[in-house]
Amino acid sequence: MTHTRTRKSSDERKSEIVTAALEMAGDIGPDRLTTQALAKQVGLSHSGIFRHFPTKESIWEAVGQHIGQMMRPKASAKDNSSRNPAQELIRFVHRHLSFFQATPAIPAILFSRELHSENEHLRKFFASMVASRHKHIAKIIKAGIDSNYFRNDIDADDAAYLILALIQGLAMRWSLNARNFDLADEGTRLLKLQLDGFTSPDTDNNQ
Repeated sequence: MTHTRTRKSSDERKSEIVTAALEMAGDIGPDRLTTQALAKQVGLSHSGIFRHFPTKESIWEAVGQHIGQMMRPKASAKDNSSRNPAQELIRFVHRHLSFFQATPAIPAILFSRELHSENEHLRKFFASMVASRHKHIAKIIKAGIDSNYFRNDIDADDAAYLILALIQGLAMRWSLNARNFDLADEGTRLLKLQLDGFTSPDTDNNQ
């Protein structure tokens, strides 16, 4: 009986390469990942990698786009109407940190100075992604200020930067400590402490 080997499309191969790069970056770090090792992981020749991506930089740019799609905020009008601002922020931060915990390569890629210095396009992409997250968080905080849930003497943009700093700093601490604690749970705990400082004295925390 003859078995016909199915030839994978270019899009399928690209997806395999991006997934493998993300997985290997979590194991050995993005700065140590070579195209030779990546080719071996996906079962291609070294030259075969470059039939799908013209440069190593373009592979990382595709990885960045993939990360951006996976981390895109998912909030619907129904979600926003059923939760108070603090719950929205907790849900947002918990989802992001859970994603980092499930995909440990992401903090390493986001914080890789070497990778960003070699790829200006990737650095700008991640900077834009962080700016988008900041805008999303600030919007939730501004709604909380307008509804008197949060204090009216705080600045929504500054408060959003504090929450971003919590996410980034905690992800780095988790990486440096060999991922030896539950990232999402610790983030939720610390965020609740932070939100206590944002909350208006008139707020009913059970609402």
